[in-house]
Amino acid sequence: MKQLESLDHIPAEHMEQIKAIAKMCHEVNRAYCAALREDQPSWEMAPQWQVDSAIKGVAFHILNPDAPASASHESWMAEKVVAGWKYGKVKDANKKQHPCMVPFHHLPVEQQAKDYIFSAIVKQAIHAG
Repeated sequence: MKQLESLDHIPAEHMEQIKAIAKMCHEVNRAYCAALREDQPSWEMAPQWQVDSAIKGVAFHILNPDAPASASHESWMAEKVVAGWKYGKVKDANKKQHPCMVPFHHLPVEQQAKDYIFSAIVKQAIHAG
């Protein structure tokens, strides 16, 4: 699977479209999280690390259009590890701890669904042009 080293590798002419898709993914995920009673900030209020994570997730799916949801999660987790995150029972951005820092098959199905949804949005957005 191809990984994106940094956002600097995204051509400027594609960045606005990628950001728009990332925003859509983020807002759909936020709505899904609300249904699970998980709090997520809006795109406009999200911290930069969260915005960058969504943008990198979109780029991952563009570079790897046939990647399964598990690969999406593994890519997300690899980005988190590089940024110093580790497993924690409760998500805590200050401590860089997250309960989803486990292999995909160990995630509850509700959490796995986030990767399926994210991937589907990117694929549809790309095909829509």
